[in-house]
This record gives sequence, C-alpha cells and structure tokens, in this order.
Amino acid sequence: MKNQIIQIIKENLVEIMPELEGEEISLDETFLDLGANSMDRGELIALTLEKLDLEVSRIEFVGAKTINELAEAVAKFHN
Repeated sequence: MKNQIIQIIKENLVEIMPELEGEEISLDETFLDLGANSMDRGELIALTLEKLDLEVSRIEFVGAKTINELAEAVAKFHN
C-alpha cells in the first residue's frame, strides 16, 4: 500500500509543480529541496488525502518533510 501512496504523492507533486515532470524525484529529498513551499506542501497533502478518500486534518502531516515520511504518515490512516 505504501508504494501506491508514494506513486499518488509523486503524481500530485508533479501536478502542483510541473517543472518536476521527467525529473528523478528522490523519496528522501525534502520538499523544500524539491522547490516546494508551504503552500505547495499543503496542496500536496490535500490532493493526496482527496485521492485516497481520507478525511484527516492536514495538521497530522506537518512533520513530514519528504515523500517517504508523508507516505508513512498517510499509511497510518489508510486501511
């Protein structure tokens, strides 16, 4: 399931930041290093939760700084 969540996060990240299309996106590179600001991160979390049909406060994911960390956090709420 985590791999599926990672794929959704990566797709959403490219949707929000089209300049990343075709780029190798490391799962452990911080969102900041990828060029995402706090607004981008908020939108990324919202889109990911929406695509997974989860109703969880975005505050639950504030500590996630990488794709891997976000996927692990989301997986806790996804059955």
